[in-house]
This record gives sequence, C-alpha cells and structure tokens, in this order.
Amino acid sequence: MGMNNLRQDNERHGTPLLDLKEITKVYAMGRSNLMALRGIDLQIESGEYVAITGPSGSGKSTLMNVLGCLDNPTQGTYRLGGEDVSRMGETELARTRNREIGFVFQSFNLLPRATAQANVALPLIYRGIGARERMQKASEALAAVRLEDRATHRPSELSGGQSQRVAIARALVTQPRILLADEPTGNLDSQTAEEILTLFDEIHAAGKTIILVTHDEEVARRAEREIHIRDGKVVASIQPSRAGTKR
Repeated sequence: MGMNNLRQDNERHGTPLLDLKEITKVYAMGRSNLMALRGIDLQIESGEYVAITGPSGSGKSTLMNVLGCLDNPTQGTYRLGGEDVSRMGETELARTRNREIGFVFQSFNLLPRATAQANVALPLIYRGIGARERMQKASEALAAVRLEDRATHRPSELSGGQSQRVAIARALVTQPRILLADEPTGNLDSQTAEEILTLFDEIHAAGKTIILVTHDEEVARRAEREIHIRDGKVVASIQPSRAGTKR
C-alpha cells in the first residue's frame, strides 16, 4: 500500500465530507453543567488538510471526539459522508469509526508486547479479516511509511519517530477516508516532528483528508486551513498561505 495506492477520489462534490451544524456538547458536573461546545458550525471537504487549534479548555479535544465519532453531541447535527452520525448508538459509532476514520495519538497507543506488524494489523481484526490477509495489509501499510524493516520489532525497540510511524500505518491500514491526528508530534523532538509532518504532507498529497488537532502554531501552519476554537466556538477559519484572510 504505497502512497499512490492511498490515492482516493478527491473530487469536490456538493456535499462536504464532514458537515457540523449547531453542534453543542454539555457535560454534567455535579449540580451544574459544563458547556464544552457552543453551537459549532463546520464543514470539511474531501481531501482537505485542516488544523484545529485553540488554548487549553477551548473545546478542541471535545470537538475531536465528536468528529472522530468517539462521542455524540448533546444537540446539533453531524453528517459524515452524508450520513447523520450525531444520533448513532455505540455499536453504529464503532462501526463508522472503523470504516471511516484512522486515529493517530500523541502517545502512540501501541500494544507493548506486540510487534509493529501485529499493532498495525489490529484494526483489521474488527473487520473480520483473516490472519494471513491482515498481516499482508499490515506489511503494505508499514512499507507506505517506510518502516517495513521494523515489522518484527516491539515498541520498546523503536524510537519515538518509528513508533509514531507504526501508529500512522495502523491508522491507514483500513484505508479510511479521514486521518484524525491528536497532537501527533507532541512527544517528539523537532527533527523527528518534521519527519512526521513531512509524512503527513505525503499522505495528504495522495488524497487523504487530514484533521490535525494541535496547540502548536508551527504545526498548524502545515495545514491548508486553520480552524481556531475558543470557548467552545469557532472564532476563525484561516488559510495560512494567505494569513489573515477568512475562508
């Protein structure tokens, strides 16, 4: 599964790939409520590379959970690929996550006793794919991130950058439409972070929709568009290449 094989239909149709309308999220905190999202309106097209930024407590993590089908909004409508996912139950949400979204986290989230190849193959188990095909697809995904020579290594035998490449391969192995990355360079030194961001550039160039959640402005500027969140609201949508222009 080289980068060319990651390429997907990237035509801009009339319907956004992700379409959020008046999304609100309220958490019960004892006798009071915390409103984490306050009427979010957001559209992301197929093939876009978007960074979501904001200070601590701004609601960007809550928004990531909604976008990633990890949590339902309290109110509002979220359509993913034209399908309303905002009212799905746990089983349907899990199925949608596995089909549509690949996740990359700051802490890699690899199984410590499993090889790189086995870690990458893990999401395919939930698809009911047989062991031989799982391992073949995992090998292809590792090759796509240039890590095929580390297939039999365990996380303790890998550097931070290599571990994140394994995590990216795991996110890509199901060939999801969306790559959702939460602070993917947060645990890496600057040189390794640059290597990971360059890999993201390649994945995006191959047609993947990427949503990057970060507090790091330098990282955010790698995206085509920055969505700034503050106090649970979208306060700006900016294209870094044309700084200061609203989209």
